Amino acid sequence: MTIDERVERIITLLDSKKAEEIEVFDLEKVDYIAKRIIIANSLGGKHTLSLYDHLKTELKPLGEEFLGADESNEWVVVDMGDILVHLMVPEYRQKYSLEVFLNELQNR
Repeated sequence: MTIDERVERIITLLDSKKAEEIEVFDLEKVDYIAKRIIIANSLGGKHTLSLYDHLKTELKPLGEEFLGADESNEWVVVDMGDILVHLMVPEYRQKYSLEVFLNELQNR
């Protein structure tokens, strides 16, 4: 399975569980720790952790590796090697503006 197919599978899973404003950043052509970054809004604290649990439950049996995660109710960062997934409440997403940094990095 290609990285783009894996990303689409993650997006589909997140969308099916009501994640919002899902964005993907392709960083394959720049020197960064991952090739793809996925950012999605949760509906609130418990939903953030629920989205993460859903990803693990659905993707681990399909062979996806979860190398680590940093978890809180407001923000979960999931390290899947060549894919990083950021799940966060809208307030955190607005506060930290990862899109600005990732867009600049992507357009180098």
